[in-house]
Amino acid sequence: MTSARQLPTRMVEKVWGRQVLPAPFAAPAATRIGEIWFEPPAEVPQVLVKYLFTSEKLSVQVHPSDATAIAGEAGKEECWLVLDAAPDASLAIGFTCDVSPGEIAAAARDGTIESLLAWHPARAGDLFYLPAGTVHAIGPGLALVEVQQTSETTFRLYDYGRPRELHLERALAVACGSPYGAGNKRSIADGQVLVDGPHFRLDRVEGAPDAATLAAYAGALLVLPLEGEVMARDGSARAGAGECLVADGLESLDFSAAGVTLLTRAA
Repeated sequence: MTSARQLPTRMVEKVWGRQVLPAPFAAPAATRIGEIWFEPPAEVPQVLVKYLFTSEKLSVQVHPSDATAIAGEAGKEECWLVLDAAPDASLAIGFTCDVSPGEIAAAARDGTIESLLAWHPARAGDLFYLPAGTVHAIGPGLALVEVQQTSETTFRLYDYGRPRELHLERALAVACGSPYGAGNKRSIADGQVLVDGPHFRLDRVEGAPDAATLAAYAGALLVLPLEGEVMARDGSARAGAGECLVADGLESLDFSAAGVTLLTRAA
């Protein structure tokens, strides 16, 4: 394969999206863009990378694991890196206390599930890892990078009266009725490795990667510049902020013009 190439960008309209996006993005006129994502390439088909932009609350939802998914579904673990947040922005992840499936079902039906969820303040630089089965919702006023298993299997428990299908039976079958584990939240100030999980790894590097990172990313990976630019050494491709490269290894890339970059690969 070519040492690196830029992935196509796809903008997705959402009712909860934004008409005005933060730089370097620009939404087409009269559209509300909620997601900007990159088609998983053949070299790294297991990992999907998205930007998310919210002006309203997203639905309360949950995803199955590989073990709890049934035919026609795919497991989904994910993480969110907060890029920008309004002063009162928050993320609902897990519950305030242990709750039973019956309590979750009743709260989903009468709309009180929002008060059962634990709403975590979100600030730029926060990283939240969500194991499959974690009930969650994203609040308004956020710009996030989401890295996930390549899966669109989503079970909605509650959607604020929006006319969309709910999936209560399947959601209850896979949902964990517990508080969010404190060890699943961290900050970029805690170190370079943001996630080293069973399905993908995610690193935040500034400038050129060190020797340990080069060794950890010896195979195919996705490269998401947040600042500066990353180029293929052979001149075949380059990507700046808001773009994404797939490469056959870090050694094939030139980071001389790089600022902050996210690296991710399948586990």
